[in-house]
Amino acid sequence: MADPRIALFIDGANLYATSKQLGFDMDYRRLLKEFQGRGNLIRAFYFTTLIESEEYSSIRPLVDWLDYNGYRVITKAAKEFTDATGRRRVKGNMDIELAIEMLELAPHLDQIYLFSGDGDFRPLVEAVQRKGVKVAVVSTISTNPPMVSDELRRQCDEFLDLSHLMQKIGRDPSERAPRPPGGPVTPGNPGLERRYGIRQGDDPAEV
Repeated sequence: MADPRIALFIDGANLYATSKQLGFDMDYRRLLKEFQGRGNLIRAFYFTTLIESEEYSSIRPLVDWLDYNGYRVITKAAKEFTDATGRRRVKGNMDIELAIEMLELAPHLDQIYLFSGDGDFRPLVEAVQRKGVKVAVVSTISTNPPMVSDELRRQCDEFLDLSHLMQKIGRDPSERAPRPPGGPVTPGNPGLERRYGIRQGDDPAEV
C-alpha cells in the first residue's frame, strides 16, 4: 500500500505562540523530518506576515531559512496603524492565503496537518473533509486556557497535542547558540542554520 500523501499547513504566528506557552523552541528541521516519516510529504507550507516598513525584521532570518530548507513560505505585508489611544498597532493574518492553498491542494492529498488552534479554520477543515481528505490539527490543550478552540478540535479527524511532540520536534536547550555578531543573518551565513535550523538561537518574534 502506498504511503498517504500528506501536507503541512503551518500558521506561523499561532505555532510560535503555542510553543512559547509550552516553553520550548521549535526545531524546524526536526519537524520536517518527523512528518516525512508519516507519509509522502507533498508540501510543507509556512504562513506569516511581515512588517515591510521595518529595515530588519526578526522573523526574516527564519523565513529565509525555511525557504532554503524544504518549506514553501508564504508571506504578506502586515498593516500598521495607530489606534484611538495613539498606540502603534499591527494588523494582519494569513487565514485567506492558507485557506486558498489548502483547498487547491486538497484533491491531491490524503491527509492534512494543520498547525493552528484558531477556531476560524473550522469551516475550512469541514470543506476539505468533504473532499475526502482527513485533517489532523496540531495544537495543545495542555495550557490554561487551551491554545486550540473546542470547535476546531471537534471538527478535525485527529488531534495531535504539541506537548506530546516536543521531544521529537523541539530543540534541546543545551544546543542554543549565541546570536552571531554583525546584525542581520543572510542565507549564506552559517549562523542562520545554528539559529533557525537544527540549532536555533534567539527565536524570532512572530508578528
